[in-house]
Amino acid sequence: MNREAPSPGPTVGQRETLRLEVRKTIAATPERLFAAWTQPERLKQWWGPEGVECIDAVVDLRVGGRYRIGNLLPDGNVLWIVGEYRVVEPPQKLVYSWQIESQSHAPEIVTVRFEPREGGTEVVVIHESIPDVSTQNQHQYGWKGCLAGLAEFIARI
Repeated sequence: MNREAPSPGPTVGQRETLRLEVRKTIAATPERLFAAWTQPERLKQWWGPEGVECIDAVVDLRVGGRYRIGNLLPDGNVLWIVGEYRVVEPPQKLVYSWQIESQSHAPEIVTVRFEPREGGTEVVVIHESIPDVSTQNQHQYGWKGCLAGLAEFIARI
């Protein structure tokens, strides 16, 4: 009988992290969607779930380039999301770090793929290295709202 030893749990200094994946097919080309995701003036028009307004977006779209996105929350607080691009492959893929500017925990990682489909493009958002379930739930709500806003924006232009 072939038996494998049970895998050990996290060791001291390691932490388990969570992952989520959100998908939406949008009636547009990958090029249009990639541009909407990476051009600040377009990004500001659709970014954020319902009730959140994108007040500023700075994008240095190159590997090693940084971004900064300002979210005005319904309660009046402003949340700044910052990170660095790790992969930039127009119009198919982006990979970047993700961190709330005021927090000191390790950056999370976001991968966005723009996959051609019949009648449009499937936008796939994979968010990894999420520290806890509460944050994972917030991200899921946020990404679903962002993709809905992106679809609405693309339909208007």
